[in-house]
Amino acid sequence: MPNLGIDVLFKGTNFLRLLEGLWVAVRISLISVAISIALGLVMGMLMTSKNKILKMILRLYLEIVRIMPQMVLLFVVYFGTTRVFGWNLSAEYSAIIVFSFWGVAEMGDLVRGALISIPKIQYESAQALGMTQPMTYLYVILPQAVRRLIPLSINLITRMIKTTSLVMMIGIVEVLKVAQQIIEANRRTSPNAVFGVFAVVFLLYFLICWPISKLAGYLEKRWA
Repeated sequence: MPNLGIDVLFKGTNFLRLLEGLWVAVRISLISVAISIALGLVMGMLMTSKNKILKMILRLYLEIVRIMPQMVLLFVVYFGTTRVFGWNLSAEYSAIIVFSFWGVAEMGDLVRGALISIPKIQYESAQALGMTQPMTYLYVILPQAVRRLIPLSINLITRMIKTTSLVMMIGIVEVLKVAQQIIEANRRTSPNAVFGVFAVVFLLYFLICWPISKLAGYLEKRWA
């Protein structure tokens, strides 16, 4: 059986360092996801308003997020703001700002799609019962929209978790950066370490994202 190079992970504290790097990526993802869900719900409702100027501004924001790569946004926020405005943002704060900026736009568009998919008769029935607009959204529209959002939002969450690997480009020591450090330190003694270490990184990402996907499937079937 060929040497896969996994043995290097059991030297010293290598595997512990890999898990610590994974926690950095997961922490950035969790904070960004929480902000994205909270602000994305608000943005989605605003995108369905009848104010054309507001809708145009939000649409422009969404298109900017979709067109500009996340790596460029990371460089702009981390390096650009420091030079232009003199802000001393840490790499982790910069990453959270960028992923939240991206996540809010994407989540807002998902919420908008879910809201406009609700039949108009639901709004009309709520108004006929004397409900105000906030009450209509809170008790009638949002509960139905959330069920339609689950599969799409779960996909966004898993994409955000995987995309956090880009933060290594601004110096954050997350799981991929630690993996590279381990491989470089053992290049001579374990030339196959690149395969084994990155295979373990893949497995770790899978173990995080797979339960999330299974939860989405379970909720989708339960609410069907």
